Amino acid sequence: MPDYERFRILLEEERERKVALLPALRADIASANAARQDSNVDDEHDPEGSTIAFELSQASALLKQSSAGLDQVDEALARIAEGTYGTCALCGDAIAEGRLEARPWTPFCIRHASVGRP
Repeated sequence: MPDYERFRILLEEERERKVALLPALRADIASANAARQDSNVDDEHDPEGSTIAFELSQASALLKQSSAGLDQVDEALARIAEGTYGTCALCGDAIAEGRLEARPWTPFCIRHASVGRP
């Protein structure tokens, strides 16, 4: 039987890391948007335009990924509070402790990990 308190601590630490990262990503997006407003919007002819567009795209993708990860961590913490943590959301089987160590926020056993459905 997994040590749920250990996983709760791991999840809370991961949550703190993600929450700390979000303001930096938002600042990067704001900075890229400000630079974009001050430059020629014609990315093809402005040597800075493609760099700014890339930075904005990268920061936006990282923000979206980090926000989704934070949601997954919060959902896992809720499952701990509800007493359903460590049980596959699809089949109800126990999630292997090794899988929980690798991805403590996962709601799926290894059989359902890649498809997210039965």
